[in-house]
Amino acid sequence: MTLGMIGRKPIQLAIFTGRNYEESAHRTTSESGYETRFLLQLLDSTMITPYGRDNALILLLTGAAIMCVALLPVGTIAAVAAIVLGLALICFTLWFFRDSERPLHSEAGNDAAVIVSPADGQVTEVFQIEHNADIGGPAIQITIFLSPINLHVNRYPASGTILRADYHAGKYLMAFNPKASEENERAEFVVDTGFGRVLYRQITGFLARRIVYDTAAGDVVRVGERFGMMKFGSRMDVVVPADADVYVRTGQKVVSSATMLARLHCA
Repeated sequence: MTLGMIGRKPIQLAIFTGRNYEESAHRTTSESGYETRFLLQLLDSTMITPYGRDNALILLLTGAAIMCVALLPVGTIAAVAAIVLGLALICFTLWFFRDSERPLHSEAGNDAAVIVSPADGQVTEVFQIEHNADIGGPAIQITIFLSPINLHVNRYPASGTILRADYHAGKYLMAFNPKASEENERAEFVVDTGFGRVLYRQITGFLARRIVYDTAAGDVVRVGERFGMMKFGSRMDVVVPADADVYVRTGQKVVSSATMLARLHCA
């Protein structure tokens, strides 16, 4: 598929600002099953995003299994190592798959021309595109890199009607590689805001190997609402018309829903 990107150059930006229970050497089947039930209850809570509960359950059970090695006659050093490693895996899982709330930018709820960040992370590129087929002319691309410690739940950058929602299999280049937009595994979405079209992409990186989203063509979406997740490090591209006012710069930290990326003008 042709993404409609021909040429790129820097641009001038307008910057605006449980239950406790007793362990015994001979645990019953019901006691063993409790851990699984507790983890399932945890996954059903708002602590863990529904987009990652399948992976989170596997990782949490793995962490618990590693910690159980300490119950075996393996020696003090091995037992401590098992507890630390298992606990670290559990903590990382809870952190990575968290489903934290994000406040919506004060202007976004009442102004469909406002485009907000769809992800937490850092802006790594802001550049001009001579032509983009989905935008229908020259455009500006804003690239956001998500490290493994960033919140990975994604939110709609704008309100409107989804015109296109496509998945593309691909490579797993480093997320900051310029070719990742065209060659990596990705999902692309085009939303008609009434003020113009906006293209945004979920792109896997070297570590990220799975994209999850629940958006389809024809959906009417609202800015700031959750729509998916990229797992274990990735990037997000947002492409807006060239006449849009852009409010972020390279190197800036952004927060999903809370940071305004751009403002469109009437189509």
